[in-house]
Amino acid sequence: MSEAVKDAPPKSTIDYEAYEKTPQFLHMKKTRNRFVVPLSIFFLVWYIAYVLAAAYLHDFMATPVFGSINMGLLLGLGQFVTTFGITMSYVTFANRKIDPLTEELRGELERMEQR
Repeated sequence: MSEAVKDAPPKSTIDYEAYEKTPQFLHMKKTRNRFVVPLSIFFLVWYIAYVLAAAYLHDFMATPVFGSINMGLLLGLGQFVTTFGITMSYVTFANRKIDPLTEELRGELERMEQR
């Protein structure tokens, strides 16, 4: 395939850059960001706290909890649990809130394309 054909923009009558500024699209982005940004900040703070604790709080991280299980191991496993929890909560949120909004936007764009 020639470079000119491969890099050619798709033929469309829709101004997607202008569409990104519509109230419906901005509402979808705002809804997503209200969920994603705080959760991302929480996870980054939690991750950095874990790394700093592992680097500088050796006695705390070596504190036995039960048997040979110590705080460092529990907090490390907590990172995995948190990651799965965040993923599951985002998928639930996206299915419930984001997907219906994107379906409306897609339908509107498809109607615009057919005109």
